[in-house]
Amino acid sequence: MKEYLDLFWAFIVIGITTFGGGYAMVPVLERELIKKRGWINMDEVMDYFTIAQITPGIIAVNVATFVGFKRKGVLGGILATVGLIVPGVTLMLIIALFIKRFAEYPAVNHAFAGIRVAVGALILDTVLKLFKGVFNNYKSIIIFILAFALSVVFSLSPVFIIFGAGLTGFLLFPAKPAGEGKK
Repeated sequence: MKEYLDLFWAFIVIGITTFGGGYAMVPVLERELIKKRGWINMDEVMDYFTIAQITPGIIAVNVATFVGFKRKGVLGGILATVGLIVPGVTLMLIIALFIKRFAEYPAVNHAFAGIRVAVGALILDTVLKLFKGVFNNYKSIIIFILAFALSVVFSLSPVFIIFGAGLTGFLLFPAKPAGEGKK
């Protein structure tokens, strides 16, 4: 029972301390799940983000579900997901009750401007960590350049880019036995 409560509490903390969702939560996941608890490693986080990108739903919720499921099965996935969303839902309800009264205050607008900048910094931190962990050979760099060009220059749908990159990775990188190559 204690492990289920620990899982729920860990994601309550992540839900409270993450602003911006998605990639902005990577530094928080690293602190709470990798450094503090040792439950997963950065390779797993990136794998979960990759899967979360191609599955329906919010990235942060999908990642919480994956981590919870890995730790404690279906109930763990449910508890991690609920733990992650409770703080955000609570905050949204509180804001919804008072938004009309506070939205026009310049101080509120200035605070949101500061939060947007901080979220940008967190996303940049995540991008830099992705670069360090992903670009370890020329094949990865080629896939990155092609995916970037297809997105920016040709505005190709992310669905096709992800599918193409997955197929390319399957063809270029030899399969390793389960568990090999993970840090």
